[in-house]
Amino acid sequence: MTLAHTILTVLSEAPHSGYDLSKRFEESVSCFWKASQQQIYRELSKIETQGWVTYELVPQQGKPDKKLYQITNVGKQELLDWYAQPSTPTPIREDLLVKVLAGPYVPRSLLIQQVKARQALHQKKLDRYLEKEICFQQVEAPEPAMQFRYLTLRRGIRYEQEWIDWCQEVIDTLQADTSKSS
Repeated sequence: MTLAHTILTVLSEAPHSGYDLSKRFEESVSCFWKASQQQIYRELSKIETQGWVTYELVPQQGKPDKKLYQITNVGKQELLDWYAQPSTPTPIREDLLVKVLAGPYVPRSLLIQQVKARQALHQKKLDRYLEKEICFQQVEAPEPAMQFRYLTLRRGIRYEQEWIDWCQEVIDTLQADTSKSS
């Protein structure tokens, strides 16, 4: 998956400025795709050159004109072509897993500290996602776009919960090993 296809997907729903796109990324895409505002603007420039998006200049009082981007027919075709390709899992590159693998060679207390810190980060994300989930659950007959956003949010919730559970498993194992060797 590329940033360009993520942007095209978000623009398929409605036109957005680069700033609005970065806010949408933070609000609804962040559980599976990260991109800085700078990366989004750089990618918008590239896909505009390829004819996948176009923009309309919207005058603003006391500010520079805003570029309101929208997907073109060429962009819709590109999104459809990309969509038709098989999806493959993203390779894992996770430093905490290497630290756990190095567990026999480092102080257990340091590893427990690292895992607890990571667990807290995932708990914080999970709490944010669960707050968002309440909003989805309050809608009686959600429109299709909202149903699909909810499905991606549910994946984010499960991802964070799995991390929390795994961290707890590591902590429990390390603490049990520490008590055996005492």
